[in-house]
Amino acid sequence: MWDNSRNIRVIIVDDHPLVIEGIKNVIQGNDGLELVGQFGSAKALSDCLGMIEVDLVLLDITLPDGNGISICKELKKSYPDLVIIALSNLSERSIIKQMLQSGASGYLLKTADPCDILNCMQDALNGKITLSSELKENFDMAVLSEPEEIPELTIREKQILQLLAAGKTSAEIAADLFISPLTVKTHRATLLHKFETGNILTAVNKARESGIIPR
Repeated sequence: MWDNSRNIRVIIVDDHPLVIEGIKNVIQGNDGLELVGQFGSAKALSDCLGMIEVDLVLLDITLPDGNGISICKELKKSYPDLVIIALSNLSERSIIKQMLQSGASGYLLKTADPCDILNCMQDALNGKITLSSELKENFDMAVLSEPEEIPELTIREKQILQLLAAGKTSAEIAADLFISPLTVKTHRATLLHKFETGNILTAVNKARESGIIPR
């Protein structure tokens, strides 16, 4: 399955120990793959990346100190030949598109089974754009390759989105911003429309992954 001339060197970047352990077992159980590093933050990865040789990075898109889209862009800028596969629990089309357009070669759900993980890694190393089998059933690759537009938000909409992300209720937001609850409700509806979702949590996640609001 793998190039026998040398091991494929892999790094895992994820802040969830169970995820790391599961993927580590998959890698270590396959000849031709070598785990050369595991990190729980973007900073830890950045500090060590220049000191180790690596072929493929499995990158969590929601790290404590950065979002995967920005991290992926920076990695591809510094290491153009590096193969990056995103790891996530999120399956929103907009996030997948942004990761692929930022230079990722694939997008894996953290629920993927070992066979799925290995197949995605193999496809990515062979220059293909790849997805978890569950995602392949739901998304057209041609559609995913189309540019994703990031919604333009007003200053007030960003303020409200940040407060929603912090877990505040509409009444609390109204009090904090000295506006009426009805105005907050109107802004919420506008945000849902702009992010093309019926769920405010999804809108918050999309905004974070797009860099519109901080994590």
